[in-house]
Amino acid sequence: MKEVVLYDYWRSSASYRVRIALNLLGIDYTTVPVNLLEGAHRRPDYLALNPQGLVPTLVIDGKTLTQSLSIIEYLAELRPECGLLPSDILDRQHVRALAYAIAMDIHPICNTHVVAHLMTIVDETDAREEWMKHFISDGLHRLEAVLDKLDGQFSFGDAPTMADLCLVPQVYNARRWGVDMSGLKRIVDIDSRCAQLPAFQAAHPDRAKP
Repeated sequence: MKEVVLYDYWRSSASYRVRIALNLLGIDYTTVPVNLLEGAHRRPDYLALNPQGLVPTLVIDGKTLTQSLSIIEYLAELRPECGLLPSDILDRQHVRALAYAIAMDIHPICNTHVVAHLMTIVDETDAREEWMKHFISDGLHRLEAVLDKLDGQFSFGDAPTMADLCLVPQVYNARRWGVDMSGLKRIVDIDSRCAQLPAFQAAHPDRAKP
């Protein structure tokens, strides 16, 4: 395999997901930091690599891949034995639904550029924090209701799947913004189990920070 390169911002939820996936699959990679706060994602050299100007970007097998869930699904198909996506078609749908509930329903509303725009149109100093708390809390409580109907040690079954790769970074963000986690027992339990696994530990933003 050619050198694997991850263009990454240490605090990006999307990048965090892909770091976990690479670690779970045992794929060695080199990190190239893309500092979103300094606008590195808008520089011509990065836009030539990823025209959307988003992170992460993964260069693997000589190919350039973008969009975290699409990257994770590529890796899951590359190594089907890893279990990131189950072998059963209905089980795969369930895992995707859990992952999408986070990556498509919670994360986009709370993305950096969305909140930055919010602050240009709202003249309230605490608007950013209230926005984050509201949408993250609302989304996680809806997810908790779904997870309560499922069995297993993790989001779906007894081993980590793509759903957990999305959940853990979102829980990190929830705690960062001071979301009350007391009514999210199932989510907190799953996050605690993931935190015991080396692949999740190594991907944590505290470890990934340049």
